[in-house]
Amino acid sequence: MVIVTTQPEDSSDYSEQPKEPTVTSSNGKEVKAPITAELLGTHIVVWNPQEGSTLYKEGFFGQPISVRKPKTFDFSCPVELSFLEALYLLEKQRINLIDEKSKGQISSQQLREYAMKVYDEFDDKYLVYKDLRSRGYVVRPGLKFGADFGVYQHGPGIDHAPFIVHALPKGTTINPIETVRAGRLATTVRKKFIIATISPSGIVNYLIFEWKKM
Repeated sequence: MVIVTTQPEDSSDYSEQPKEPTVTSSNGKEVKAPITAELLGTHIVVWNPQEGSTLYKEGFFGQPISVRKPKTFDFSCPVELSFLEALYLLEKQRINLIDEKSKGQISSQQLREYAMKVYDEFDDKYLVYKDLRSRGYVVRPGLKFGADFGVYQHGPGIDHAPFIVHALPKGTTINPIETVRAGRLATTVRKKFIIATISPSGIVNYLIFEWKKM
């Protein structure tokens, strides 16, 4: 087991994207205009297909509602964001989130508090998600791999996810069963299985498991 300390390069290349609308921020710099998303109970949707496609182009954010495995960056349908993606984009001021019922705007803190009530261990998973994104990785759901996240260097459809990541909640320890599970998963899916641990101060560290024949 080793602690991951390397910083990946940002390998995304969206140089062919059309120029997005911009607004002027309080410091006088031009930034991309926020995209509108709507909260409907436990779902968050970008209804405008062009805007949803833009988010997907920018970092594989969201899932087009009627397309299971996208083959292109351009969709003619709405895009659904996970709560993790939506909170990350809210904190980056890349989206505005509107409540379906009140039509009021939802802040990142309000979304975080709501998500923590709806989803188990949301806060811990978000710390890991945000840290991986900040390192330049593309982070997608990892349920089909038996983990929290599938982590790509380039993105789905461009490369295979070399890592699968399980977020270990704060205050818990790695037990032998977890270690065996990690090794077997790494062998089955031919990927590096990573357990993300969170320190009391919120620092994320990574343990990589690889199955070796003796």
